[in-house]
Amino acid sequence: MQVFAVVGEELEQSEIELHALLGQTIPAVAAIGQYLAEAGGKRLRPLLTALGARAAGNHGDVKRLMCVGEMLHLGSLLHDDVVDEGEERRGRPAAQHVFGNASVILTGDFCVSRALAIAAEEAGLIAVTRLAQTVAEMSEGEVTQLLNSGNTGMTRSIYFDVVDKKSASLMAWCVAAGAWAVDDIRKADALARFGRHVGTAFQITDDVLDYTGDRQSTGKKPGRDLAQGKLTLPLLMAIEKRPALVELISEEMSEECIEAVFEEVCASGAPEDALELAREHVAEGISALANVEESPAKEALIRLAHHLVERVV
Repeated sequence: MQVFAVVGEELEQSEIELHALLGQTIPAVAAIGQYLAEAGGKRLRPLLTALGARAAGNHGDVKRLMCVGEMLHLGSLLHDDVVDEGEERRGRPAAQHVFGNASVILTGDFCVSRALAIAAEEAGLIAVTRLAQTVAEMSEGEVTQLLNSGNTGMTRSIYFDVVDKKSASLMAWCVAAGAWAVDDIRKADALARFGRHVGTAFQITDDVLDYTGDRQSTGKKPGRDLAQGKLTLPLLMAIEKRPALVELISEEMSEECIEAVFEEVCASGAPEDALELAREHVAEGISALANVEESPAKEALIRLAHHLVERVV
């Protein structure tokens, strides 16, 4: 609550703006965008954008800029659920089960293209160029993850490459966007490094929660990643400790097999080991802020970084 209080007004304004932007299109696309946005979500990316802007000394109106990361995130979720054949998202049937694959994919495209346009309008050439690079990285990360579904020979380096491109790259952009908007490249670089490390820590923690969390705290059924054949860090670390686990893993796993792997991973202590790596990334991210002046916003970024890992405790 202390973190949200620093930019509470901005968050309220950006939420109104987000729904307005999603409504500025044909009714069918607006309905799909609103369907996902109204289901909730952490709004972590708008929060990072607002805090990063204020930490960089940007005190202008950033409500539209705050929508960029969230719109891109919504677009990626729409695409991901079609690719993964997801059944649920945020406690609702995944959008493609309501509106159909084709409409959902095209709405995802709308969200991504609209995000790029707003980035250009609100933060200029460097910001939109970096965002275009981020979109490319996210696509590469998704393809790499897809190609490694059920691959028991997957390495930690592949896992971290996927996380860096698919998740951390967008968080890095969000937290640096406000600095690019005021042409403060030095602070933008520092904030982007912070965002990369914290984004990695956030994804590791999400992967841990797939084994240790519950639907109420995560918004998804525990074991979902495992059921989809995704080899996340806790599973990879468990395999390192218990190599025989690979014999239980396949792309088409029965409920009994999933439960057996689930129990083995938890018993191995791998989730706790993964969290330690997440904490190391948080520490490196905070170190990247050393040359950013002290402010309530910087302090909030540090608090948020710790929370994103310690929320599992």
